[in-house]
Amino acid sequence: MKDESLFIFTDFNCSSSLNLLRDTGLYKIIWSKDYSVNIRVDGSLITLKKDQIIFCTPLNILEIEKSTEGMLSLVFNREFYCIRDHDQEVSCNGFLFFGSSVPQVLSLNEKEKESFSMLFYFFKEEFENKDHIQGEMLRTLLKRFLIKSRRLIKKDISEPELPNNQLDIIRRFNILIEQHFREKHQVSDYAELLFRSPKTLSNLFRKYSDKSPLAMINERIVLEAKRLLLYSDKTSEEIAYELGYKEAGHFSKFFKKHVSYSPSEFKSKKLLNS
Repeated sequence: MKDESLFIFTDFNCSSSLNLLRDTGLYKIIWSKDYSVNIRVDGSLITLKKDQIIFCTPLNILEIEKSTEGMLSLVFNREFYCIRDHDQEVSCNGFLFFGSSVPQVLSLNEKEKESFSMLFYFFKEEFENKDHIQGEMLRTLLKRFLIKSRRLIKKDISEPELPNNQLDIIRRFNILIEQHFREKHQVSDYAELLFRSPKTLSNLFRKYSDKSPLAMINERIVLEAKRLLLYSDKTSEEIAYELGYKEAGHFSKFFKKHVSYSPSEFKSKKLLNS
C-alpha cells in the first residue's frame, strides 16, 4: 500500500510469506484454524492448539516450518496500524500485545470460531477490491478484529469482574515494562510511575493472574536476554550492560536463576539443538 503501509493475509504456505517472519517490524496474528501447529517464538517451541490465536509483537521472532498447514495469519506494520498510537481506539496494547515471555493466546469456542471465520472472510473479500478506500476498509476490519479479541481475553482472566480501572492499571503496567525494563527492575519503580504502592500492585495481580508483578518484570528481562543471545552477536557482558546490569556477574547469576543455565550455556545448548 501507499506510505510504506503493509498488510498481508497469508497462510504461510509459500517462501515469500515465510520470509516475513524474519522482519522484526511486523505484528503477526496467527490462527491455528484447522489443526494444532508447532511454531517457535523467540527460540521457544509453542504448540498452538486448534482454534487458538496468538498475538505477536514486532519484537517477537517467529519460526514456522514451510510444510506447516492449517493456519491463517494477519501481518501488518506500524505504518498500516500502530497499536501504540491508536491505543484509545482498541485498548489492546498491554492486553493483546506486550513483551512477556509467552505472547498472548486466545482460545475460541464454536460460536466464536464462526464469528472469526466470517470476519476473516470479509478480510479475504476486501483484498479483491482494488480501489482507493481498500486500505481504510482493511483497517476498519482489523480494528473490529482486535476489539473482539480484547473482549474475549478480558473474559478469560481469572477474575472477570475486575473493575475496568483496575484492568487499566494492569494494562499500563505491561506497557511500562515494555518501555523501561532495561533500566527499571523493581516493582517499586513501576508502582511509582503508576502512583500506586508495590503492595497494591501485588494484590491486584493476585486477582488477575498467577504471576506477580516482579515475575512479569523478570520474564521480560529474561526474554530480551534470550533474544540477544540467540539472534545477535553480542557477548554476555554487552547484553548485561544493555539490560541495565552494572556487573556482568550479577546478570549471569540472575539469568541462571531463571533459566537454569548460564548465558553461555544457554546459547551453546540452543545452537547445538538447532
